[in-house]
Amino acid sequence: MRKNGQHKTISIKRVQSILGTLLLLMLLPTVGFSQTEPKVDAEVDTLTIKIGEQIKYKITVEADSTDVVFFPEGQTFSPLETVEAIMADTLKNDDKVILQKIYSLTQFDSGAYTIPPQRIAINEQPFFTDSFQVKVADVAVDTTKQKMYDIKPLIEVERSTADMWITALLILLGLIVIGGLVYWFFLRKKPLTEEEKVALLPPYDRALIELKKLENSKYLIQDEYKQYYSELTDIVRSYLEEDVHVSAMESTTSELITKLEMLRDAGELKLDDDTLHQFQKILQTADLVKFAKNKPATSIAEQDRKLVEEIVTKTHEGLPEPTEEDLLLDEEYLEELAKKKQRKRIYWAAAIFAGIIVIGTISSVAYFGAKKVRDTVFGYPTKDLLEGEWVASSYGFPPIQLETPDVLLRQEPELPKETKDLIKELQAFSYGSYVGIFSISTSSITFKEQEKEPQFDAVIGSTLTNFEQLGLKNIITKQEEFVTQSGVKGVKTFGTGTLERPNGDSKKAKYNILSFGGKGFIQQVVITWEEGDEYAEQIVDRILNSLDVKTQA
Repeated sequence: MRKNGQHKTISIKRVQSILGTLLLLMLLPTVGFSQTEPKVDAEVDTLTIKIGEQIKYKITVEADSTDVVFFPEGQTFSPLETVEAIMADTLKNDDKVILQKIYSLTQFDSGAYTIPPQRIAINEQPFFTDSFQVKVADVAVDTTKQKMYDIKPLIEVERSTADMWITALLILLGLIVIGGLVYWFFLRKKPLTEEEKVALLPPYDRALIELKKLENSKYLIQDEYKQYYSELTDIVRSYLEEDVHVSAMESTTSELITKLEMLRDAGELKLDDDTLHQFQKILQTADLVKFAKNKPATSIAEQDRKLVEEIVTKTHEGLPEPTEEDLLLDEEYLEELAKKKQRKRIYWAAAIFAGIIVIGTISSVAYFGAKKVRDTVFGYPTKDLLEGEWVASSYGFPPIQLETPDVLLRQEPELPKETKDLIKELQAFSYGSYVGIFSISTSSITFKEQEKEPQFDAVIGSTLTNFEQLGLKNIITKQEEFVTQSGVKGVKTFGTGTLERPNGDSKKAKYNILSFGGKGFIQQVVITWEEGDEYAEQIVDRILNSLDVKTQA
């Protein structure tokens, strides 16, 4: 029995020894390779400030040099506002590193505030700082020395017309240049050329000048008799038509001589038989040269020109003196001729100007497209928005940052009583309306329950219900993830619908609903526009590219 008892005691001790050895072996890796836990500390330089003064909030992290540390970003110190954040010192000690970041915080309303615990992520493991109670005191104002005034109401500022005036000035300058060119080349009285000066002379003087030019020509030297006699007879026939008022250009030689004899017999022209005979002979010689290819001697051709000059002179002397009525008719003729030339210039100028407009329009349509040219000339609402001055701003709290074609105006929506019981604050801003050509709106909602998770489906459903109440039918809805430029993730709800207007007209509309949020708050951006509006599509793309939100309430 004693031996058995001793044997049991030895067995128990052996088991305990084995278990102790196993436990030691299990602990050895932990003891040999464990790392010191990171240390996070926060401190403030003061707990009492006046309105507008700043608190220096410093976070110090001691961790291994291989650790990845993320400090709080954005407005995470609410209800205090973050003015700036500065990465202070980075100290290294063997394998340790000490990181410090200092935040400047302020508040513009008096009262007692709690700076909430801040989350620091080290290797994705969260660490939280302590909270701090801060008192913000009023600034003492001596109202006996400084008068107090009511806050002035908001006033609507008219849109700047600077761009419109610049555009109008450029158009005016372009019209002035075109008008100047048209005037210079078509409407102004240009200096007369030699040919125009000769054309304005009386028929007799013009005939003598043209005969003199024919004398100095090289037709006879170059054996161009046909050309010589053609110009010779054309000069005398043209003179007879203008000065004697007889149809000479289309008449044959015999017909023309007969008409001149009739004028002589009627006492309207004083010409002797020898002059008419000489004229008839010259015309017959010209007919032989032009139609029978006859070639007279050069001396005869020169003599014929001299005889024509004498015939013209005698004919001019044989005409009766013009009456006052004839002189008035000649003056009216000249005035009508001048007006005709002026009208011709105006018609040419108008035709060229119209041609420039037509060619410019056709070229613009071919290059830019008919719609863009039409919208540029006559204007289009969303095109004006796209090309106007854009505004970058933050709206509501937590803030929604985005760039828009115009400033979003604050709205005061009426909330049902049951909704008011849940919402602490609603801040809404918008431009345009859902039933208009284009609209954009933002809303930031903070709930009374700080730990309340955002109900995206409920808020999106409420927005779609609002669409239906405003006349949007056949709504098609899609959803996908949306990531802002700073990496904040949200829900993008988008689709199309048919908008029924009060006048019975309908149009296809598109919409985007972007929802973000966290514990105790939710943010939403809603954009609506007409389907097929390429300018609105560009506006939406630009807004979405600029959109950013702060997701810490």
